[in-house]
Amino acid sequence: MDERLKQVQTGHGPLPLPAFLPDGTMGVVRGLGPADLKEVGIEGFMVNTLHLWNRPGISLIESLGGIHSFTGWGGPIASDSGGFQMHSLIRRGRVSSEGFVYKPDGGKKRRLTPETCIQKQFQLGADIMFCLDHCTHPDEDSRAQTESVERTVTWSRRCKAEFNRLLDSGAGGTRRLLLFGVVHGGKDRALRLRCAESLFEIGFDGYGFGGWPIDKDGRLLDIVGFVAEQIPEGHPIHGLGIGNPDNLMKAHRFGYDLFDCVMPTRDARQGRLYTLEIDWDGFGSQSEDFWRYLYIGDERFARDGLPVDERCDCPCCSQFTRGYLHHLFKVKESLGKRLATLHNLRFYAKMMERLRC
Repeated sequence: MDERLKQVQTGHGPLPLPAFLPDGTMGVVRGLGPADLKEVGIEGFMVNTLHLWNRPGISLIESLGGIHSFTGWGGPIASDSGGFQMHSLIRRGRVSSEGFVYKPDGGKKRRLTPETCIQKQFQLGADIMFCLDHCTHPDEDSRAQTESVERTVTWSRRCKAEFNRLLDSGAGGTRRLLLFGVVHGGKDRALRLRCAESLFEIGFDGYGFGGWPIDKDGRLLDIVGFVAEQIPEGHPIHGLGIGNPDNLMKAHRFGYDLFDCVMPTRDARQGRLYTLEIDWDGFGSQSEDFWRYLYIGDERFARDGLPVDERCDCPCCSQFTRGYLHHLFKVKESLGKRLATLHNLRFYAKMMERLRC
């Protein structure tokens, strides 16, 4: 894409691009509150419709004013459809042309259709919604990939119709709501193109890369770049599940604007912290070897008086040493995970800030 989008307008303010949306699957970025997210430069986050439907229940969230009131977050919130999660839950259910039927742990059977998917996201009050998609693994055969594309396109058309119906009924109020379609097709370029062109005919506010974006070694697949080449200018592209800093940088060069992943927060809880290997002023021109992990549980940090990263301005690096953080992890103090999460998210927010320059 020659002309990069600078922002996306949402019902809860502009979302500068590129943006990383940490996964707040259950309505929370684990260990952090809204003020914490703002302090480290996070502009929005991602929740999961399916998981919130299971617990605490979307009707409950709606009764408490919607996802923004429920979480105390005043900025943009995106809601995943649950299609990706259904791929792992399918052993407890089945998929058909109508959608998914599954049984949550300890619960009754539920049916997730394209219409239900959109209705639940409207009830949540999310700013950016995603169509229900049929996710597959890239190694599945061509028959499975073709079926995935056919269902994804059909479901997306139904999602768009339900989205428009609810808008016309006034269900969304006066807020600006956005609906994204998700491009599937595995590693098959012809199928990816077919899916993308079909979604363009329906018309969406933005588009996402569906399925697994990385190979078995964790490297970004070439098909990720191919999909970006097909998206018309003026539409934001979401790299669903792309979170490794190297892969994120590569995807951004391909044309992706939005990213979400559990990686930085999960790494933080495991004591894996990100440090910059170059100066921030040179960031963007160097595509590899610009970062590394610091494993705070290593004994060599027990007496270390330096911050995690001297270039970082997060609350952890501004106040505490590696030695103290090492101690917190050793005694299993929750503050350690919290500080590590703040640090890792600040690293991602700083990447986004520099890429906007």
